[in-house]
Amino acid sequence: MPSSPMHEDSAEPPRVSEITWLEPYPDLLLDGIPDHQPGPEARYEASEAISLAFITALQLLPPRQRAALILCDVLGYRAGEAAGVLGSTYAAVASALKHARATMARHSAAGAEPPPPPHSDAERALIGRLTSAYTAADLDSLISLLADDVRLAMPSHPFEYRGRAVAARGLGQLFAHGHRYRLIESRANGQPAFAVYRSDSHAGILHASGLLVITLAGPRVSAMTMFTPEALARFGLPRTLPA
Repeated sequence: MPSSPMHEDSAEPPRVSEITWLEPYPDLLLDGIPDHQPGPEARYEASEAISLAFITALQLLPPRQRAALILCDVLGYRAGEAAGVLGSTYAAVASALKHARATMARHSAAGAEPPPPPHSDAERALIGRLTSAYTAADLDSLISLLADDVRLAMPSHPFEYRGRAVAARGLGQLFAHGHRYRLIESRANGQPAFAVYRSDSHAGILHASGLLVITLAGPRVSAMTMFTPEALARFGLPRTLPA
């Protein structure tokens, strides 16, 4: 992953991801969106429907399937109502939903533990351990927080690491060249996030490596998604910091 410490000089070829476009959304902007109660047909809670995992899987769907899934399973429209909105038929919407749900099921974290509630003591404790390990360049402690099937990705590039052993080799490059990092907390898509700043040869300045969004499953980190430094602007975060 160019410009990302998760990809530099990795000895393990990463997997190619099907998704190369995805952008994080600040929780502060989500707070301004009206909280409309979805209809009884909805399958996804609002928090799940804005998560990176859901949005990533959603982008795998053809447009008609994506529209049918959002209308029926997120907003709670009945299939007949969705057909009217889409200018289609009940049978066509039902078929689109069937295929969309199958695709989403294949890409969901089946059996994964739910994350700790946002801002809970459990979430704060886990994020505190991750921050300490990252900033102390403590690779062993960082790896100990990862789920067995953890996924590391950078959506601007079609590469990803899957599994703790492969992720460990990728994350090993974080500290291989003596870089030190500072993390500034934020939230994106209902998940913990950090602006990551790295020391370099310019004394007194830390430069942004990107925005790191963390997906939690129970007491473990199930995904780490690094966005490019360009994402920081919408979060009101600077590209450099004093050391």
